[in-house]
Amino acid sequence: MIQLKSDREIAKMRLAGLVVWRAHQIAAELIGPGATTRAIDAALDNYFAQLGATPLFKNYPHHEKGKPAFPAVTCMSRNEVVVHGIPDDRPLEEGDILSIDTGVRLGGWCGDAAVTHAIGKIDPEVQRLLDVTQGALQLAFDLLHTKDRWSQIAAEMARYVKDHGFSTVEDFVGHGIGRKMHEDPQVPNFVSRSLRGRADFFIEPGLVLAIEPMVNMGTPKVRLLRDAWTQVTKDGQPSAHFEHTIAVTRDGPVRLTVAPSKEEEALMEDLMAVSSPGLERLIEW
Repeated sequence: MIQLKSDREIAKMRLAGLVVWRAHQIAAELIGPGATTRAIDAALDNYFAQLGATPLFKNYPHHEKGKPAFPAVTCMSRNEVVVHGIPDDRPLEEGDILSIDTGVRLGGWCGDAAVTHAIGKIDPEVQRLLDVTQGALQLAFDLLHTKDRWSQIAAEMARYVKDHGFSTVEDFVGHGIGRKMHEDPQVPNFVSRSLRGRADFFIEPGLVLAIEPMVNMGTPKVRLLRDAWTQVTKDGQPSAHFEHTIAVTRDGPVRLTVAPSKEEEALMEDLMAVSSPGLERLIEW
C-alpha cells in the first residue's frame, strides 16, 4: 500500500536527503586512483555516526534465510558490478568507474541516493554510459511534471536508454521510501509485466520515490557472485547507476538528495555542527 507523505513529512525527509547528499560529497573528495572503497566506506560510517544517523544498508538482512547481512554502509559497485558491491581493499585504478549507493534514517525518515564516478580519465564510451544513465534519471524527473502514471515514465526511460544503444537492468528496480527504505510501490525503469497490470500507480502529491536507473553497456542480464550480494553484468561489461529520492508536491517534483538551497544552508551548518539543539531544530523543520 502506497503511503503518501504530508508536506511536513517531506520536509523531514529532506533533512535525511541532505545528509545523504553530504555523504556523497565526502566520498567524491576521497575518490581517486589508489583509494580503496573500504576506506571511503569507513569515512562515511564515521560521518553518519557523528550525526547519530542510522545507515540503511549496514546489517541489512539478506532475502534468503541463512545468507549474511550486508556488511557496510555503502554499496561500492566497480566497473562490471551493477549493484550491492561490498567495499574492499583493492586500490581504485585510472579508468575505473565506481557506483556508490548509500542511505540513512534521521529523525525517523529515510534518504537514499546513488552516483557513478569516473576514476581519472575513462573511455569515452564508458563516459557516454554514465551520461545516458544520468540522463534517464533526469528524464524521469522531468516527466513527473507531465505524466499521470508511472508506466508512462518507465516506458520513456527504457526507450531513451535503448535509443542510445545501452540496456536497462530489469532485475532491480526503484522503490517507495519514507519511514522505511523500501516501501510501496516498486518503481521499475522499464514497463514490467506487473506494471502493465495492477502494479501501476498514479503520480500524485505526497508520493516519494527512490528512482534509480541501472544501465549496462551490453546485456541487461546479471549474475550473483559467491559473496551472496554482489551482482555483476553477465558479459563483464560496465554498468552505471544513478539515484535520487524524489518527492511529488503540489508544486511539482522535488529532489530531496541534492545540494542545499541558499535558504537551507543555515540548516546544513547546524547539521554539520552536530549540536543537539541544532539537530532538534532541523528535525522539527
